[in-house]
Amino acid sequence: MIPRNTLSAWPGVLEFYREYMSWLPAGAQIVTLQEGKTPLIPAPRLVAEAGGGFELYLKYEAVNPTASFKDRGMTAAMTQALARGSKLVICASTGNTSASAAAYAGRAGLRCAVLLPHGKIALGKLAQARMYGAEIIALRGNFDDALRLVRELGTRPGVEVVNSINPVRIEGQKTGAFEICDVLGRAPDFHFLPVGNAGNITAYWRGFREYHQHGITTSLPRMCGFQAAGSAPIVEGRPILDPQTIATAIRIGNPASWSGATTAVEESQGLIESVTDDEILHAYGLIARLEGLFVEPACAAPVAGLLRMARKGLIPKGSLVTLTLTGHGLKDPDTAMDQTKVDAKVLDPHVDAILESLGF
Repeated sequence: MIPRNTLSAWPGVLEFYREYMSWLPAGAQIVTLQEGKTPLIPAPRLVAEAGGGFELYLKYEAVNPTASFKDRGMTAAMTQALARGSKLVICASTGNTSASAAAYAGRAGLRCAVLLPHGKIALGKLAQARMYGAEIIALRGNFDDALRLVRELGTRPGVEVVNSINPVRIEGQKTGAFEICDVLGRAPDFHFLPVGNAGNITAYWRGFREYHQHGITTSLPRMCGFQAAGSAPIVEGRPILDPQTIATAIRIGNPASWSGATTAVEESQGLIESVTDDEILHAYGLIARLEGLFVEPACAAPVAGLLRMARKGLIPKGSLVTLTLTGHGLKDPDTAMDQTKVDAKVLDPHVDAILESLGF
């Protein structure tokens, strides 16, 4: 049993990694919900499914306060907004950013407005934004239309944009890479992520690179990002005007951090590829059944990519691989219900009836 007096409160990612936050104003009031310190979970059954021969750890960002990785960046963006005396924080969102922005704005006592594509937001994320008190504006358009308007509104006095076009968002999100290295005692050989607006692959590469530059790690991973085939502007080398995928979190046709993502791939000798919705849904089910982790569909894109690469022999034997699972499955309950066709068996309340039904 661990003695109670050895347990200490986690201060959140900004305070814990303060020495790597040169942008943080002296004396700033940090807006935190104690985000970060998420588990790095070994995934041996998923490795076996992929053919074996390497180690795999899943960075499970679903246990952040609003159940996605966005909280790492939002603590930074909201801390900056408060320090600047902003009156309104605003974001465009496919769902997770709106939930995180609304929660952290509530924590900071700031007014929050979110611009969402009408009818294209997963129910769990929309419920969060509403409960946290955001002012929700649904647009007849897609995420890229929303982000264009947010950029324009951000030029107004007193308005702080908290999308990843705000550079301190990336500063917060890089802490995911720090935590991976802290737990493993080294950098992985490969790191896999989903790619939507491309802020996360940009941020993780910055984190891995900074630890390497400070001599904390002696190597760097290859960054492997995966987009959905119907929403793969970086793969196709052009903006997608009407992106389509079941993975709503990465349904983005013109990523704000496009250049950061391509830099990460080029510098790390990595890749960004696309996977189909069928591959995403297959991997979505595997993660839950094999490893007991319920994730939103976007998380399954890099898992699908990992399975493909491993089966093609593109992950050398003995490699240490990490993969970021960006959000919880309860963010998108409709997709989960659509994919699980098993109905409850209605039986009389007798042991024999249950045993017969189970064939046990």
